[in-house]
Amino acid sequence: MPLDDQPSWALLRELDDPDHLEFPRGYNHTASRARFNQLAHRLNLRFDCICTVDRGVQDASHHGTIVIPDAATVSVEHITVTVSNFGSLAAVSLGNPGSYDEEEEREFFQSADRYRIDAELKALGYVAISPHLLWTRYDGVSQLASSCPRPPEHPPTWWTRFFDYL
Repeated sequence: MPLDDQPSWALLRELDDPDHLEFPRGYNHTASRARFNQLAHRLNLRFDCICTVDRGVQDASHHGTIVIPDAATVSVEHITVTVSNFGSLAAVSLGNPGSYDEEEEREFFQSADRYRIDAELKALGYVAISPHLLWTRYDGVSQLASSCPRPPEHPPTWWTRFFDYL
C-alpha cells in the first residue's frame, strides 16, 4: 500500500534535489534498468500476462512505465505502474495516471490487484506513493517551473517533478 500522506510528503521533499531534474546525483541507469526489467518480468508472472513496457523514456523524471492489461486484472481497467528515477518511487494508477480520482480508485481498484503489485514493488525495494498526492501543484526547491514552462492553467505538479516528461 502507498505510504500515508505525511511520510510521503516528507519523502518527496527530501528527494527534491534543486540541481537535478531528470535524475538524482549518483544515479545508476544500468542498475535502475535491471531492477525495472525485473519488475516487469515479475508482474508478467504475477498477473499471468505480457505487460506493455515503455523503456524508451528520455528527458524525463521517470524511468519507465509498465501497463498490466485489463484482461489480467480483477479491476475494471488496466493498471499503470510508473517508476521514477528518484528514490525508488513507484506510482500505481488504475487506468492511465490521473484518469480516476481517489474515491473512484478506492471503489474500482480491487485489493487483490493492489496486493499483487505492492508485493512485487516491495520485493524489489520500490516505495509506492499515492498518485493522488502527486497531482498537487509543485512547490518544491528545484527550478522546475522555469525549466519546464507550462500554461498558467496547468502548472507543474509533484507528478511532473518525479513521474513525467520534462
